[in-house]
Amino acid sequence: MTQKQRLVIIGNGMAGARFAEEVLARHGSALFDLVIFGDEPYGNYNRVLLSSVLSGTHDPKDIFINPLNWYEENGIKLHAGIRANSIDRQAKVVSAGGVVEPYDKLVIATGSSPFVPPLENLSDEAGGLKQGIFVFRTLNDCTQMIKYSDSTRKAVVVGGGLLGLEAARGLLNRGLEVHVVHLRSHPMDMQLDPPAGTILKKMLERMGVHFHLAKQTSRVLGNDHVTGLAFEEGSTVDCDMVVISAGIRPNVGLAKQAGLTVERGIVVNDDLSCSGDPAVSAIGECAQHRGRVYGLVAPVWEQAQVLAERLACRNSQAVYRGSQVATRLKVMGVELTVMGEKEPDRESDEVVTYAEPSRGIYKKLIVRNGYLAGAILLGDGLTAPHLLQVFDRGEVLPENRADLLFPLAGGSKALNVADLPDTAQICNCNGVSKGKIISAVRAGHRSLESVCDATRAGTGCGSCKPRVQALLELASDSLVVNDPPYRVPVHG
Repeated sequence: MTQKQRLVIIGNGMAGARFAEEVLARHGSALFDLVIFGDEPYGNYNRVLLSSVLSGTHDPKDIFINPLNWYEENGIKLHAGIRANSIDRQAKVVSAGGVVEPYDKLVIATGSSPFVPPLENLSDEAGGLKQGIFVFRTLNDCTQMIKYSDSTRKAVVVGGGLLGLEAARGLLNRGLEVHVVHLRSHPMDMQLDPPAGTILKKMLERMGVHFHLAKQTSRVLGNDHVTGLAFEEGSTVDCDMVVISAGIRPNVGLAKQAGLTVERGIVVNDDLSCSGDPAVSAIGECAQHRGRVYGLVAPVWEQAQVLAERLACRNSQAVYRGSQVATRLKVMGVELTVMGEKEPDRESDEVVTYAEPSRGIYKKLIVRNGYLAGAILLGDGLTAPHLLQVFDRGEVLPENRADLLFPLAGGSKALNVADLPDTAQICNCNGVSKGKIISAVRAGHRSLESVCDATRAGTGCGSCKPRVQALLELASDSLVVNDPPYRVPVHG
């Protein structure tokens, strides 16, 4: 009998824990003894749902994907709340204080950390953040923010990206007066062009958010605790609480210490091994592949699947060639789908737009040589599934571009789920495929709530629930026709 190898994973977040799940799904426990180091003192949870915890729509216990008992039940040795501090590649060991774990294969999934700009008067005497100032990255951050907000009147979020707006939504739901300070001229400038960003800003202002755009924060006001912020041009805003959401930086310190190749992230090859050491791999937000570092969930799932296929199935044909960035989000309840490029970069690119600012609707296509190079859909959830399918498959576009922007008017189905392959991802937040949802329905889950509980689909931002419902109806109809034991009674 072949002796098991030791597979050590550094990081118990959405990349590391998902990779462990993928290994177990491929019966990798027969090949490997799994060991995981996790910074936080509990199991893996869905970071996408932290904003829902902050807003009070989810209880913290509801966002856990893998509670502590899951690791024990699956034979995984978890070092919870223990940060790995060194890798010895010669001896093939990972050290964390008094804990030393040897490895045959090592996977680094250390994720990223919030970027905290060097503001004047930011720190307290102990070197930590001044009282009333928070970053928004972990469950502990979220818990501390909730506790502090109970005695707070006015909060300022520094950063108008996706996470910053989600923090603003959470604090707004808790009854605070919320201001958002952003360096650029419109929110979510990484995903949206100026017209879309302007429409989104007006929609969020109607919900109660105050914006301070094109502002460079320079100084924190207050002695023992924060009382406001000062901006570079001289103006100020008073507040009792500050949330910093100014972007993230890959956690690469451990990889640097180990002598691995690091640029912006840990450089990996198409097999996701680190440059120069086939025994070490990296996935998730800390990894840099072909010059790109991904900050969305879907690419993390793809990397976890590929690496698990290589290690657990010994499949040398499994390679990661990069991800097409396409995702559906809910920004403070507003439907948003973005994919590919947001601006044309070739003279021959065709740009098709439609806007209804009063209704919060903005649609934009970038067409290149007859194919979809990018799109923005703001305030329109019905058009998104078909457009994502066209983008993912690289389909030739119809001559009448309006058929894409207005599928119902063109006679096509808005939710074209029947035509999607089983591998198509329905839920971006939790990486749930069409095939997994269909299997859940066939296994006896016959309501939307039951399917979502069984698969985790729809338990993130919730924007995928219409597609989950459509698949539920599709699979149920199929069971009525083809599987008599599961016939669903029809009431007239």
